[in-house]
Amino acid sequence: MKIAVPIHSFEPGGVERVALNLCAAWQAQHEQVTVVLGREAGAMRSSVPAGLCYAIEPEPVPTAAFETLWMIRLLRRYLARGQTDVVFASGNTYGIVAVAMKLLLGRRCPPIVLKLSNDLYRKDMPAPYRAAYHLWLRAQGRWLDHFVGMAQPMRAEIAELMRVPGDRITVIEDPSLEEGQYAALIALPRSAGVRAPDYIAVGRLAGQKNFPMLLRAFARIGDPDAQLTILGEGPERGRLEQLAAELGIADRLHLPGHIADPLPYLARASVFVLSSDYEGVPAVVIEALAAGLPIAATDCAASMRQLTGDGQFGLLVPPREPAQLAQAMQAALTMPYDPAAARRSAQPYRIDKACAAYRALFATVAAPH
Repeated sequence: MKIAVPIHSFEPGGVERVALNLCAAWQAQHEQVTVVLGREAGAMRSSVPAGLCYAIEPEPVPTAAFETLWMIRLLRRYLARGQTDVVFASGNTYGIVAVAMKLLLGRRCPPIVLKLSNDLYRKDMPAPYRAAYHLWLRAQGRWLDHFVGMAQPMRAEIAELMRVPGDRITVIEDPSLEEGQYAALIALPRSAGVRAPDYIAVGRLAGQKNFPMLLRAFARIGDPDAQLTILGEGPERGRLEQLAAELGIADRLHLPGHIADPLPYLARASVFVLSSDYEGVPAVVIEALAAGLPIAATDCAASMRQLTGDGQFGLLVPPREPAQLAQAMQAALTMPYDPAAARRSAQPYRIDKACAAYRALFATVAAPH
């Protein structure tokens, strides 16, 4: 099959990282995969899979500020050549690009499969914005061909909010883990007994992740030996550094930026923390489980209870509640925890299983066209 995958850039992001890894896996199995790339910038550039085929055009001006419009132009031009069997839109942020293709190309547009990478209810939004967002979801349900949820609990919300029948929804566990990555994570040593207060979080320093709330929760932990490391880069770095100084935790907060190999940091950590306002199936939580880490997290997605094994592997609190998150972070240090069971729970999210499932789905979706 000829598969086209739009990617804005190599800027760090779980959606893009998983999509590029899938592209490499499909290509290794002799599919014709083309990454329609908006721009070549980004910290992930040095770590993306080698040998992928890219379709890219020179930027007339820097396009980061209007990357969605630029991608609409690039993808329309590429698809107009008529050499694509299926388009894989790898996350919610590509929904507008996908709908634009249907409107601009009409019957010439190949079928589009959209993976839903974030929570659809979006209770973090004010009510009027949330209502408008849900109307937009219904529009996507009308125009696009097929939808992929990344965990079973997402099936119901896709059907309800996008108003599509079950035969247009497929659940494929999020392929967060490459085989080599999984092997390295499960090899990290984990000692028994009480864990040291060494917390780690991973994610882009952006509003969705609500790292200011995490800093406020961490500041409530009275242990002077407690340490917090946040791996990631983004526009909120300055705000976080200023807030850490105001809270008096600057000497215990570590912001090393985007790290290509987080294994040494995961090896040192005792608890993984997620403070997001909303997520889909957060790949960072799956990686933490494979690393044998207990979780303290906000209940920010339909998938979180499944990921944490209904409390077996972690503790959940409501979003935007720093006091409750602080309590969960402290309780995670002493909770009964089986690292081997946590690592087994991450196995379904390995890339080989998802690769085959997507190939079968694409063949089914593309057949009528």
